[in-house]
Amino acid sequence: MTSANSTSYFKRHIFFCLNERKNNEACCAQHNAQAAFDRCKTRVKELGLAGPGQVRVNKAGCLDRCSGGPVAVVYPEGVWYTYVDQTDIDEIVESHLQNGQVVERLVTPEHLGR
Repeated sequence: MTSANSTSYFKRHIFFCLNERKNNEACCAQHNAQAAFDRCKTRVKELGLAGPGQVRVNKAGCLDRCSGGPVAVVYPEGVWYTYVDQTDIDEIVESHLQNGQVVERLVTPEHLGR
């Protein structure tokens, strides 16, 4: 049996919730999620991490963790992050996406859902 990494098209995949809710309901879009997504995509490219066998940065609709927003999730590890600014995004990219080390201080608390 082969490992997931040897058969996976991407080594890691990060999804950013960019959902925007109507009626002023809590959502990731209210917390500059698009800017965070853009920053992540830029840093991944700058570090040469983009492409097959490496990292893919994707937009997502609602990931149903609104109360922890803004959120992103990294697979295959299934690690959920809540971030605040560009520094947090850079740390996720360099620590987790590049080096495989979870950024514990940014992990979304388990109990936070919608």
